[in-house]
Amino acid sequence: MAIAALNSAATGLRALSTRIDVISNNLANAETNAFKASRVNFEDLMYMQLRQPGATNANGDVSPGGICVGLGTRVSNTQLDLSQGSMQTTNRELDVGIQGTGFFKIQIMPTINNGEGYTRNGNFVLNKNGQLVVNIGDGYRVMPPITLPSTATDISIAQDGSVYYTQGTGTTKTKAGQLQLTNFANPQGLSLLGGSIYVQTDSSGPPVTGNPGDNGTGNLLEGFLEGSNVDPVNELVTLIKTQRSFELNSQSIQTADQALETIGNLRRSS
Repeated sequence: MAIAALNSAATGLRALSTRIDVISNNLANAETNAFKASRVNFEDLMYMQLRQPGATNANGDVSPGGICVGLGTRVSNTQLDLSQGSMQTTNRELDVGIQGTGFFKIQIMPTINNGEGYTRNGNFVLNKNGQLVVNIGDGYRVMPPITLPSTATDISIAQDGSVYYTQGTGTTKTKAGQLQLTNFANPQGLSLLGGSIYVQTDSSGPPVTGNPGDNGTGNLLEGFLEGSNVDPVNELVTLIKTQRSFELNSQSIQTADQALETIGNLRRSS
């Protein structure tokens, strides 16, 4: 049975090592705009049934319990925490925070998900062609595209996603386009690409796109950016608990090794 203990403790060390990796990534992105923290879920492995519950002994009595020995644990999945991050005031006209659910649709590499990606990062800038792009990586164009002329001034973005500007020194507002938000039946099933970009999977379900405030999506706040939703205190507490569990699993390996050594010495002395 000491061999089983070694294997069980080894699975615990592997699973806890993954949890440490996830916590480290969360803490590293505590200041990343629109970053969503992840957590690790565990599940126990199969059991050795040394005696089935309800087994009948030689006297015909039914045992009230059985003997089951577990074979360890493994990582079941990593789960995104999609709770709202704190809104940070920037007072910049092209910074937009999503208050509520939803993602901005952006154009990414055509070889990935047909070039369609999603993000909650509303740090927008204009590229050399006057197109609205997300200020991450090389700049990803918002979909549907929104283009402003080089003479555009006094740019504003309404809560419903309407983008307005004035021409030169004029005072008349002109609508340049419409920012839209996309929802998913299971946003937990989105695949992470990095750069706060997500892509659709079979698990997430198809995208449902509409104007902000429609289809259960949130509203837009101009002059704000959504910060990371990482709680450093909670992450550090979880890290300490993980470290203690790691130490306990290491102790299990040492104990099992000592038991095997004792058995080996008994065989040599016999």
